[in-house]
Amino acid sequence: MKIYFSHGKESGPWGSKITALAGVAKAYGYQVDSIDYRGIESPDERAQKLIHILQKETQPYLLVGSSMGGYVSQLASEVCNPVAVFLMAPALFMPGYKQQQYHPHNNLTIVHGNNDEVIPFQHSQRLKLTPPSQVLHIIEGDHSLNSSLAQVKALFEVFLQKLPN
Repeated sequence: MKIYFSHGKESGPWGSKITALAGVAKAYGYQVDSIDYRGIESPDERAQKLIHILQKETQPYLLVGSSMGGYVSQLASEVCNPVAVFLMAPALFMPGYKQQQYHPHNNLTIVHGNNDEVIPFQHSQRLKLTPPSQVLHIIEGDHSLNSSLAQVKALFEVFLQKLPN
């Protein structure tokens, strides 16, 4: 199975979070790819790029996104068919973003920092989630979640362990 990572607006395809989570994924035998969105300012154009890539994918895959990449992964999950979705501080319900209504994937985990100064965790709370397959973790941390990276990695590992092999 493959994992497609989508980075945030100010990040790059192999930032610290993606690199750390890719290491966890590889340890579980997943193939990983991190899409490079640098130079594409529009979150909706980024989503279209990911959707275009996924439409050619022949094997099962997961989507993982951070910040604007969380928005991108969420939009792609609504038109493509990922096995599961893992979002970190997703840029949902943001002013100026085209889509403001969301249909969360059946197998969705969101991690959001309680001190996020860019996208308040309440944005993630606005999603209508149905436990246990849709989970929201509000953890100690800011928007980058770098100070909580060990906990994010642990939650990602639990997410992966719950998936069918």
